[in-house]
Formats: sequence, C-alpha cells, structure tokens
Amino acid sequence: METFPRIISVDDHTVEPPHVWRDRLPSRYRDTGPRIVRAPLKEMTFVGGRFTPTMGRAGDEGPIADWWVYEDLHRPLTRLDTAVGYDRDEVRLEAITYEQMRPGSYDVRERLADMDVNHVQSALCFPTFPRFCGQTFTEAKDRELGLLGVRAYNDWMVEEWCGPDAHGRLIPLALVPLWDAELAAQEVRRNAERGVRAVCFSEIPPRLGLPSIHTDAWDPFLRACDETGTVIAMHIGSSSQMPSTSADAPPAVGSTITFANCCFSMVDWLMSGAFERFPRLKIMYAEGQIGWIPYILERADVVWEENRGWGGVADKVLRPPSELFAEHVYGCFFDDAFGLRNVESIGVPNVLYETDYPHSDSTWPKSRQVGEQQMGHLPAHLVERIVRGNAIDLLGLTDEGLWPGA
Repeated sequence: METFPRIISVDDHTVEPPHVWRDRLPSRYRDTGPRIVRAPLKEMTFVGGRFTPTMGRAGDEGPIADWWVYEDLHRPLTRLDTAVGYDRDEVRLEAITYEQMRPGSYDVRERLADMDVNHVQSALCFPTFPRFCGQTFTEAKDRELGLLGVRAYNDWMVEEWCGPDAHGRLIPLALVPLWDAELAAQEVRRNAERGVRAVCFSEIPPRLGLPSIHTDAWDPFLRACDETGTVIAMHIGSSSQMPSTSADAPPAVGSTITFANCCFSMVDWLMSGAFERFPRLKIMYAEGQIGWIPYILERADVVWEENRGWGGVADKVLRPPSELFAEHVYGCFFDDAFGLRNVESIGVPNVLYETDYPHSDSTWPKSRQVGEQQMGHLPAHLVERIVRGNAIDLLGLTDEGLWPGA
C-alpha cells in the first residue's frame, strides 16, 4: 500500500503510575487505598483462566516485584501487563517492577514516542490495576472508597494521561461504579461534561455478581450513555473470567478462544431489547476480533425469525438482530485476516482497528505492516474508514483524529 492511514487504536492499555490514587484520595485512605509496595513473589499460577499470585514478605526468597495493594488485594505487575519490546518467546508469566517495563507503558511522553514508531496517531486506553471495567473497585468492601477510587482514576485519565502533554492523541476512557446504576449514570454525565465519550463496562455482568442486561436494572446507566453519546466499551475479560474449557487447561486454550466472551455478550445485547429502548446507544468489543461475527448474525436472525414464539424476544426485539448490529455494535481487531476477507459481510462501518499496546498480543511496532498485509485487497477509502474514520465518528474526535477535550 503506497500510503497507509495514521492509525487510531481503540484498544491500547495504560499501566497506571504509582501516584494515581496516592495523590488523589483523601489522606484517611492512604493506608487502605491503592498503593505500590515492592516485595518478593512467592508463587504465581495462571490456569483455567484464573490468575493467582502470592505475595512474600521482606526477606523472603523470590523475584522482587511491584505490587498494587488495596484492602486485602495484592496484585503484582506482570510481564503480561506490558510485553512490548520483548521477543514473543521471552514473554513469561512473571512478576516485574516498573523498571522492567517499557516506559511507554506508564509515561505519556514515552507513549507518544512509541505510538510514532508504530504509525499510530491516537489511542483509547483501557486500565490495568482497576481491570478492564473497574472490577477491582466493584469487588472492594468499602463502597465509599471504591467510588472515590473510580473518580480518582477518571480524574487522572482526563487531566493527566489525556491532558495537555498528550496533545489530543490519547482518548479518555472512563470507569463507573458498577455496583450502583444511578451512581454509574452520574459518573457518565460528570465525565461527558468534560468531553469523555467512552466508558468501560462488563461483557457479561452476572459473572461479577451483577444484574444481566435482560433486566431494567441498568436503565439509568444506559440512559445516561444514550443521552450523552457515550460509547460502552467492553474488553475481553471484563467479566473477570476468560473463556476456558477446564480448570487445568493451559493458558493457550483460553488465548485461542478469547473472542467467545464477546460472542456471548453480543448475542445478549442483540436479544435484550436495550437498543429498542435506547435508540442512540453504541457498544464496542475490544480485542474480540471480527471473523466470527457474520455467522453469529446469520444465526441470530434465523432464531429471531423462526423461534420468536418461544424464544422470549417477540415483544422486545422488533427488528432482525443484524439490523440492530449495523446501527449499534462495533467489532475491534488487531490481527484478523479472515475477518478482513469477509468484512463486507460484517459491515465496514462497524469495524475498528487496534494495536493492543503494550500487551503480549500487540502488533507493536509493526501494526502498519500487519494492516497493509491484511487490508491490501481493500480499496483505499475502506481502509481509511477501518483504520481511523469509524473511530473518529464513534468517539467524537476532530477531523484530524484528535480528542477535542485536550
């Protein structure tokens, strides 16, 4: 491809620097709010889709790591949080310190430099310590502290990570207090007033002990998103359960079928009636890839047409699911040659590009080359839409692809 558009990645990640909550929480929470402690790792496993680390004490043997400590939670930084710059065969499940990661993982200026290397103009970044939709705060005991933690993260995201030093190239993505839909709605509106147009949410809320989207429990939150034009962004794993087949399945099993949660979630939304009640609502699936979408839409339409009598959707889903998908749903990919060969069956307006920096799956620093290889059969105007145009429209960016609130 002679020219490849500057990429707008809708799924990158930030590793929060140590001061995020230390500087923003009231002093009374200094010993219970999220903070970094350097300590040895005793052991760590990741099987059956579950991550289990054990923190040692000073003087214990084991590799030294930086740990996020919050109430009873001890969570180390790991190589899987930030693997760019390492050969794929060198990436292991290991605990690390900030000094052992690429600075672009947590430093704005370094991030922009790494984006330049990768032909990326702008990026939307999901959290690390709070997890992909803020589950860390949802699971906490102290709800007051949890709410303050959510707001502190959002303030840091808007004012610092996406602040003046980012020059509009980093696009804010907010958290909400998932345990209370009214408070979630308030946080959506608070951030929308300062230009935030995307919010994290769980792909499958019942796995977090929360109501499903088949109830009306989320309506205050959904209404706030609908009215403010805030996109609901769901990342794989935002239900705190990565797909797997058994408790002893190696991580490679789950890594192969990561799209499954997005698949289940999308069918949930299409059959929920939410898009009928909130006609301006938009949702997106980060890191879910897109090759699986055409068949699921085909099957959903058949079920809607032929099984409405007993399927429980006749009175709330009034149009074929494929039509609802075209108006409300966006799939995101970073490496999906099959999906791109079938992109017309998905719908070019419903496809977004990502680089997944700094995770182990990231195409950094070759996202442009991957895109050129996989999109070489498409006309230039469609490549433009997929690589940046759709993201500009969805996230309310400037014509140049920048966040206007910077």
